[in-house]
Amino acid sequence: MKIGYRTIKTALGTPIAIWIAQLLQLENFASAGILTILCIQITRKKSFLSAWHRFAACLIAMLFSYIFFELIGYHPLAIGLMLFAFIPVTVWLKLTPGIVTSSVIILHLYGSGSIGWGIVWNEIVLITVGIGTALLLNLYMPSLEKKLEEYQQDIEHNFSLILKEIATFLREGSEVWTGRELTHTAEILEKAKSLAFRDVENHLLRTHNQYYHYFHMRTKQFELLERMLPLVSRISTSYDHAFKIGDFFDDLSEAVHPGNTAVIYLQKLKQLKQEFREDELPLTREEFEARASLFHLMNEIEEYLIIKRSFKKSDV
Repeated sequence: MKIGYRTIKTALGTPIAIWIAQLLQLENFASAGILTILCIQITRKKSFLSAWHRFAACLIAMLFSYIFFELIGYHPLAIGLMLFAFIPVTVWLKLTPGIVTSSVIILHLYGSGSIGWGIVWNEIVLITVGIGTALLLNLYMPSLEKKLEEYQQDIEHNFSLILKEIATFLREGSEVWTGRELTHTAEILEKAKSLAFRDVENHLLRTHNQYYHYFHMRTKQFELLERMLPLVSRISTSYDHAFKIGDFFDDLSEAVHPGNTAVIYLQKLKQLKQEFREDELPLTREEFEARASLFHLMNEIEEYLIIKRSFKKSDV
């Protein structure tokens, strides 16, 4: 069983918030711990948004509580009527995550029997202690770079294997390959993009995340690889150009890395296409279909390389 950073922060932050609230001699001091639990998030951005939503919703809840409780009285009916008005307002203001937190404050005010400046100040300090403790703990976020690098290496390894299998089929017509790398790559890409997005939200002042764009680029390339497979299966290995394109795929499989060498391979592909055009016209229907599939395959791998060429390499 693995204990995550969010669990550790919650376990540390909750007693700290309660302890600070007790030191300040606040009423309902245990609620500071509840606020901390609710505000611990997996990214810095989500933490700040959560804190804002909850703080703003609590202030609105105090205003609504004063109006409804003082006009209707401290009666359960007043809570129900107040929620009929309060919840739509928080939804309209896009403060929905703060509804649960503010309900704690509402019950505090209801239990006080009278809303004065003392109880209002107590609740504001309570909110500040609970939310503030969570924000301070969330300033530290573990680095995700090592895991992102692992995903990157796994994806590049699988891309290389897929390209090699295509090359082998074009030259030998082998059908031994199980295609396991396709499923594995799809799973890794989903995990990698999700983790890269978390990394984006952990850097509030960074507007560009290289890993996020890298995995997005690889996703588009992977879609093209999947589209190539049905084309490859229709190509006869007896056709001369199939061997040449197989060699091209084999060379390309050795160059799957973060660096940008796509320009070199685009030039090689251009030469292959020129040789393809200068060849004699097909004499049979089978030869024509194989040649059409090869030409389509070259267009697909060209788009694959263009996507890589457009990727701006910096840190990855």
